[in-house]
Amino acid sequence: MWQTLKEDIQAVFDRDPAARSTWEVAIAYPGFHAILIHRLAHWLWQRRLTTVARFVSHVGRFLTGIEIHPGAKIGRRCFIDHGMGVVIGETSEIGNDVTIYQGVTLGGTSTEPIKRHPTIEDSVTIFSGAAVLGPVTVGRHSRVGAGSVLVTSVPPHSTVVGIPGRVVKIEARHTPTGKAIIDLNSADLPDVIANAVNSLADYVEKLEKKVDELSARQGGLEEKTAEESEVLNKVKELLKNNH
Repeated sequence: MWQTLKEDIQAVFDRDPAARSTWEVAIAYPGFHAILIHRLAHWLWQRRLTTVARFVSHVGRFLTGIEIHPGAKIGRRCFIDHGMGVVIGETSEIGNDVTIYQGVTLGGTSTEPIKRHPTIEDSVTIFSGAAVLGPVTVGRHSRVGAGSVLVTSVPPHSTVVGIPGRVVKIEARHTPTGKAIIDLNSADLPDVIANAVNSLADYVEKLEKKVDELSARQGGLEEKTAEESEVLNKVKELLKNNH
């Protein structure tokens, strides 16, 4: 328990440069508080003290603005940054070293008491406002872009953006020692809409060039036809005069 607590605190230092001290993390980080309270609620849930577990979870929601069902399974060193509005459903499974930003939803898509929430594998980063819905799996070391809505499983090392979420890149990145990188950078996430608009603009430009070429050819044909008609008329006049 104490080792897990130390790791949760260290995860804050590793992924948030604003953290200054252990005391600051302990008293002023709602994401850390939410994880700590959830670990207690989950412990109660596993012992079938479900009502007490739900009450503890509800207190955590009131204090932090982060709603985590006590049935959810969360691995080690999970970091919820800022956290307001995060919702994690009952059958969600979260691996180790996962980073979740504010407004993220790990939601269900069934009313049946079955596995209906996502599985988030190790070292995944889910950016602000994203929603991962249903019993899908997000492969390890993947990134889900801000505002994305993911409803299908994606392989490891994926970059997902858009509504619905689509894999736009699969790339494994490692440190010089071979350790996989926990990537918190969202600046290089592609803009799917901008890319689509740019592709359409390029296509329209190509069509305009083809139309210009065809128009030029058509104009040349018209000039050639006019010249041939003029020559033919002169020949007819000559033949008529000879007769």
